[in-house]
Amino acid sequence: MARYQVILAYDGTEYKGFQRQANARSVQGEFESALTRLNWQGRAILSAGRTDSGVHASGQVVAFDLDWPHSPQELGQALNAYLPGDMAVQSVRVAPVDFHPRYDACARTYHYQVYCQSERHPLWERFAWRVWPEVKLTLLQQAAQLLIGRHDYAAFGTPPKPGSSTVREVFRAEWQEHDGGYRFTVTAKSVLKHMVRRMVYLQVQVGQGRLALETLAQGVQAAFPLAPGLAPAQGLTLKEVLYSENFSKTVES
Repeated sequence: MARYQVILAYDGTEYKGFQRQANARSVQGEFESALTRLNWQGRAILSAGRTDSGVHASGQVVAFDLDWPHSPQELGQALNAYLPGDMAVQSVRVAPVDFHPRYDACARTYHYQVYCQSERHPLWERFAWRVWPEVKLTLLQQAAQLLIGRHDYAAFGTPPKPGSSTVREVFRAEWQEHDGGYRFTVTAKSVLKHMVRRMVYLQVQVGQGRLALETLAQGVQAAFPLAPGLAPAQGLTLKEVLYSENFSKTVES
């Protein structure tokens, strides 16, 4: 019996989130179904975090214990043979017996993709948010810099448990041109519920000239309540979960 650490990618369009649900398709449910076909006897896999309905991942991390007589590479191949087409194992390795993908993580990196066009583009809509009027990249970049640091992000999301802290630390936040649009990259120790999508929505408001940078700064620095709104799920991807071996290099780059 060994503990395995798996990097998992999935298109979240047809999933009602990561967490297993009784009457809806979930990432956890599909993955555990494939594991069961390999004689897995566990009750639940461990994960680095739960993505919401419609959110994608290229670097979700899960772990489980399994009696597997072959190589980790062959385990990945076996799992992919049973997983649906919108989900695939990217890598497998043997982990320490006490490894936990959530509690051992140093940070998570998310990407959010937007494109600016007055009419929808069917090939982009699945993984990006179409915004119009067009945003100004320079304003997005200025807004992103305001998000970096340790702050009370109560204006940007809700804690996992009622009454728990809304203080979080953001190590990196930036916008770049990407795939005909703009991509937001954010790395944080952990995030509040809907925090990244809320960040994107408010920054787009800044980029369109509808929200002042000074007002956004108040929301970050003083938890000042900001106008409601949330970027749609399909633009968000959990890019990577960082552990001690790759945390410093990624954050400093």
